[in-house]
Amino acid sequence: MWKSFFIAAGIFACIVGLELLVIDSAVVLPVNGPGSTRVFTAPDWAPWTLISAGAITLLNFGSLPLKSASTLPRPH
Repeated sequence: MWKSFFIAAGIFACIVGLELLVIDSAVVLPVNGPGSTRVFTAPDWAPWTLISAGAITLLNFGSLPLKSASTLPRPH
């Protein structure tokens, strides 16, 4: 279960990083109707950091074996 969680987190980080590369800023609207809006602008380092962290996470957990070494039978 942990492997699938970290793979999903890595995919999410890569997607958010790619989105931040495409957009310059985002306007966040209030949930309860009219009100003050907020403008979100990501720092310049954020997209590349998210993409690289997500890629490292995917590569790391993609290379793990399906079963743990302690559950494999030992040769005699």
